[in-house]
Amino acid sequence: MSPRPFIRVDPSRPRLCVGLISGTSVDAVEAVLCKIEGTGPSVQLKLLAHISRPFPPEFIQRVLGPHDARTLCELNFELGERFAEAAQAVITRAGLRSGDVDVIGSHGQTVAHLPSSLSTTPSTLQLGEPSVIAERTGLPVVSDFRTRDMAAGGQGAPLVPYFDWAAFRKPGAVRAFQNIGGIANVSVVGERIDDVLAFDTGPGNMVLDGLARRMTNGRLQCDLDGQLSRKGTVIPSLLAELLTHPFFALPPPRSAGREGFGEPLVSFLWEQRPDRPEDLIATALEFTVEATARAYEAYVLPRFKSLEAVYVSGGGSRNPALMERFSARLAPLPVRTLDALGFPEGAKEAACFALLAAEHLVGTPANVPSATGARRQVVLGKLTP
Repeated sequence: MSPRPFIRVDPSRPRLCVGLISGTSVDAVEAVLCKIEGTGPSVQLKLLAHISRPFPPEFIQRVLGPHDARTLCELNFELGERFAEAAQAVITRAGLRSGDVDVIGSHGQTVAHLPSSLSTTPSTLQLGEPSVIAERTGLPVVSDFRTRDMAAGGQGAPLVPYFDWAAFRKPGAVRAFQNIGGIANVSVVGERIDDVLAFDTGPGNMVLDGLARRMTNGRLQCDLDGQLSRKGTVIPSLLAELLTHPFFALPPPRSAGREGFGEPLVSFLWEQRPDRPEDLIATALEFTVEATARAYEAYVLPRFKSLEAVYVSGGGSRNPALMERFSARLAPLPVRTLDALGFPEGAKEAACFALLAAEHLVGTPANVPSATGARRQVVLGKLTP
């Protein structure tokens, strides 16, 4: 059944949109304010402000910890408060007032993501109550972007390929955009959205982060500047075992989450060699690099013979040890940070959800079926007035 077209906002009118996200690494709320004009192939986005509001370590542990219905209920509202504070802060940073803004797009905090490869009932759950955000800011909120794509038969992820295509495509060029957040994903973008290839490549920073917390008793939340992994040596047998993970046998479209590359995997590694923590985290870094490179060799490079470059964003792009290994592994293919295109890499994912909220307002479908596996394009998100 085809949906009836609808228009809420004139797409020719510029929209000021806030974008909010807390990624799978659960390190901070990223908030942006963007000016968005047009829609679909004609859409244009300008970043006006960006802030990052880190979570305290105690709160990170609560989000990552075991959940029952009560804790999920409480976290949903508490995250809503934190997201609302970030939205208000970025509006102030831009020198504007809430009344100047059209909409907030909030991805929320993913606490479960179960595509068809993990569950007979594909589903996803993001927390960060939109009603709290709307009530605190006085602005409409678009949230729950993944669910409609999953209802249409897709993986619900990755969603950022639409943003990569809208913001960064270049006539006559093919570019790869590699995000290394908690999970790593790639978008390969040419001129036509129908030609976009995008999928989760596998582990990003989640295993590194979990090991860093254990190694430092919570003093460090990540492998800061690669200082921990540089001290270690890769354990070849353990790396080989990690690379047999069943996720890597799945062809695109595919998506991953904390269920496959989160705390259970960290615990498994820690049990193997608790006497060699530096070697464990060096192995985890190589696991991310090798899994990502093999995804390129299997699915990207055979299809796209000439890539301009790979542009990296996410927390992994700020880990020099990871970037050095990734660049060496993909050589001679150029590997650069997203900043090389004049866009701050830390703002990218939040800007994606500002764009998706803007497209929701005008009724433009913004999933990429070639990336998610959905049966058709659909309008993403749910509107809380």
